[in-house]
Amino acid sequence: MLKTPILVVIATLIVGGALVHGAVTQRWSVFTPNPAQTERLHGLEVRYADWQPTLVPTDMPTNERSIATSRRYISTDGHSGVTTIISGIPGSVSTHTPDICYVGSGYKCLRGPKRETLDLPGGSTVTHYIADFEKKTQSKVDRVRIRWAWSTDGTWIAPDNPRWQFAKQLNTVPVLYKLYVATPLAEAEGDSVPEDDTPTKAFVTAAWVQFSTAFGGGK
Repeated sequence: MLKTPILVVIATLIVGGALVHGAVTQRWSVFTPNPAQTERLHGLEVRYADWQPTLVPTDMPTNERSIATSRRYISTDGHSGVTTIISGIPGSVSTHTPDICYVGSGYKCLRGPKRETLDLPGGSTVTHYIADFEKKTQSKVDRVRIRWAWSTDGTWIAPDNPRWQFAKQLNTVPVLYKLYVATPLAEAEGDSVPEDDTPTKAFVTAAWVQFSTAFGGGK
């Protein structure tokens, strides 16, 4: 028969685990999400030159109480890109980054992930992760460059450890957002790293700017 002190320890561990899980899932959160902001971000269509958006199914894995919206953009001269916005509780959205989920779906990570800071118009910046991936099949080779970052207020950041970074905000942040900007990757020559062309760079910048602005109600 277990002695009373042991039972107390076991009960404490069980209760403690339940409290941690409840905090991570915001089961007892008193902070109310802003549905208008979430709707605005998921409904945003990046406006850049003649690039036209199409809503596409997303195969991004989402965890408990998170949602994802993807749009593909194609220009008349054949340039393209995909944006995916994911939102939900921090415990869900801080995980499942491309270096894990893309590799899990058959892609090979060619380079990265590494942190990169991009200067935006107006003097602001965005800090994101960037990585290159490749997937070969019998009929084609798919190469893609993906940039991703997180935000709670319109400033996009790329923490060393997103899970723990945003765990600190569990009781103050009802919704965490993660943005992916994916663009085709040219084939590299030798060991060189392929550069994005000018239209692709401009589209990437436009995406970060417009998703940042959407937090404040602008588009």
